[in-house]
Amino acid sequence: MRLKGHNVALILIDIQKGFDDEQYWGGNRNNKQAEEKSSIILYKWRELNLPVFHIVHSSKDPNSKLHESNIGFSIKDEVKPIEGEPVIKKSVNSAFIGTDLKERLDNQNINKLVIVGLTTNHCVSTTVRMAGNFGFDTLLISDATATFDRIGVDGVKYSSEIIHQTTLANLNEEFAKVISTQELLELV
Repeated sequence: MRLKGHNVALILIDIQKGFDDEQYWGGNRNNKQAEEKSSIILYKWRELNLPVFHIVHSSKDPNSKLHESNIGFSIKDEVKPIEGEPVIKKSVNSAFIGTDLKERLDNQNINKLVIVGLTTNHCVSTTVRMAGNFGFDTLLISDATATFDRIGVDGVKYSSEIIHQTTLANLNEEFAKVISTQELLELV
């Protein structure tokens, strides 16, 4: 399905400087090119004059890398918003809870979403799940998302790539269609 002519928005989730401190988030981040891929998609969206929404996590914890008082709250340079691109603050995992994202999308008659960002298994997953539940036709871009190692309840360390791939597997064809950046660009 071609995207041109559809009411499709790009949602960039939490691509913030605070995620540069890998050890803080669990270490061993996968998909080191996720910001670059997100940037490629963003520039294509701008070129086509399609709607873009930047989501930022605004932690309530003043010690968090993503608290507004910390430099880590800032959006990374690769995907810095330009004039006219909304920046929506959230304080929980979903970009839909406590924000006006759903209303903005509805007001623009947007029915298709392309989602990129950080981290695959937290805010990206939660937002994708809700987007699917709201009935949005959602594309999740596998190589424009990333995560970190996690320690399981049994104390076993799970690699970021395993966490990433299992999260994508859980979302694919249930809440979204998971595709690559290249596959997306072939649709626009």
